Amino acid sequence: MSERPSFFSELKRRNVYKVAVAYAVAAWLLIQAASIFLPAFDAPPWVLKACLIVLLLGFPVALALSWAFEITPEGIKRESDVPAGKSITPRTGRKILGVTVALAAIAGALLVFQISRSRQNASTTAITAFAISTKSIAVLPFTNLSDDKSNAYFADGIQDEILTRLAKIADLKVISGTSTLHFKSTPENLPEIAKQLGVANILEGSIQRSGDQVRITVQLINAINDSHLWADVYDRKLTDIFAVESEIARTVAETLKAKLTGTAEQVLASKPTENPEAHQLYLRGRYFWNKRTEENIETARGYFQQAIEKDPSYALAYAGLADCYALMPVYGKNPPVEDVHRAIAAARRALELDDNLAEAHTSLGNAFVDDLQFAAAEVEFKRALELNPSYATAHQWFGECLQTQGRFEEAVAQLKKAQELDPLSLIINAVYASVLGGAGYLDEAVQQIHRTLEMDPNFGAGLFMLGEIMEMRGQFSEAAAAYEKALVVLPTPMRYANIACVYMRLGRTVEATTIRATLADKSAKGYVQAYPRALIELAFGDKEEALRLLQQAFDDRSIQIGGNSGSLKIDPRLDPLRADPRFEKLLAKFMGQAQ
Repeated sequence: MSERPSFFSELKRRNVYKVAVAYAVAAWLLIQAASIFLPAFDAPPWVLKACLIVLLLGFPVALALSWAFEITPEGIKRESDVPAGKSITPRTGRKILGVTVALAAIAGALLVFQISRSRQNASTTAITAFAISTKSIAVLPFTNLSDDKSNAYFADGIQDEILTRLAKIADLKVISGTSTLHFKSTPENLPEIAKQLGVANILEGSIQRSGDQVRITVQLINAINDSHLWADVYDRKLTDIFAVESEIARTVAETLKAKLTGTAEQVLASKPTENPEAHQLYLRGRYFWNKRTEENIETARGYFQQAIEKDPSYALAYAGLADCYALMPVYGKNPPVEDVHRAIAAARRALELDDNLAEAHTSLGNAFVDDLQFAAAEVEFKRALELNPSYATAHQWFGECLQTQGRFEEAVAQLKKAQELDPLSLIINAVYASVLGGAGYLDEAVQQIHRTLEMDPNFGAGLFMLGEIMEMRGQFSEAAAAYEKALVVLPTPMRYANIACVYMRLGRTVEATTIRATLADKSAKGYVQAYPRALIELAFGDKEEALRLLQQAFDDRSIQIGGNSGSLKIDPRLDPLRADPRFEKLLAKFMGQAQ
């Protein structure tokens, strides 16, 4: 009678050990593959966990099957039904061994790939963390928790004022509110938001107002590692709102170890007005001014004027009024010169009240550009940036001022800085593209304007500047198509002029003639900016009429108004006039070289 084989020898004979090893190797391979490919398909984390559970449960099942069944030439059969002489388990074992070795090789290769990728990601993360200053911050829009939803202007205003106070701390990089506005709803992925904005820290909060009582809740977060640095709740009266803003800004600066200069200390301690009603009116004015439509600009002007009536010493309200007057000529209903002078007067009054107000210096600089006082504008912009290095709008308007004078490299530097501080601003991105094109960086300009239009394909100013860049490249059909799209968004005389000039280059004289006649007819009935009409007349070869209209544009200060991104100095469409002594004289006056 033969001796019965032991349990362990039977496990070996039935390839249970080999199946166990093969299963483990195959499971290891599947887990590695899942960890690589599932994230690529945005699979939720539970999918990988489910795979692990299934593989664990499958292990004892595989062992049981290898014990109870055997592979034969006739198929899979129960082990007890296979005669001893017919068993092929040795050959099956060798096949299992071969498959195991192959799977192990693949799994090993995947492991090497994962280790290499992890090191690369870690290196990239370290470089990114190093590149982004720890003293950089974005203030996200505050959530309005008030029962009265019309208080949205108040929440927006407080967020903007805290941001402004932080921006005046030179040691901090502070992202403009235009870019943070894109994250108005409750943010879920702060690290991704911080990456888009190029900052290490995020301040978020909420505001609840009831009568003259206000509750402000804020929290400061290190977005790189998603850790909370500081949080607080403030229950105050409206009369204490400036003190709360200062306290929040100071605490943020101290938490981020930002140095406070004497000027910054003064700004943080400032109280722009003692009148809560004037402050409310100012916040309403900024709320409507930020909407940038003709109707809303007029509404904002009314609120700023009311704020001044409540507090005649409210410098910020005068700065807001100046910004309204500076924008009103954009809509082209009247000659700009009167509004330009009103803007200058309002900005100067603001500075008489507070000479350390960066907003007022920026407003005055912008008004000076509209009045063709470029040297004076430069002084104001530089002073504004001394007081508030993170003021993106000041960098933008200063860059446009430099571009107008043909100082392209300096203009590029200013717009690049503006774009860093306000990376999601459509207008700053579009102007940056235009300045790059003017400086001769046409390929970079095309890339930049396409990035802008990816954010909003129907952005009128972006389409207009795309047309300009295509025209610079000599791609006139593409330029015409872009100008036509921009015209649909907002028909302005300048956009009509650009299309007419390109139509003439393309030989589409009938369409150009129609535009010429339309603007001439409108001019006979009311005010139409002279600079666009001058460009059209010159395209038709009428130099005398073009020179007359250019002089008119100089006199009524419409050259820099209403989207007229060219200037007497840099506009290539004026080249046929440059040898004319009358144009040379006008250009000298334009550049401030003659009185």
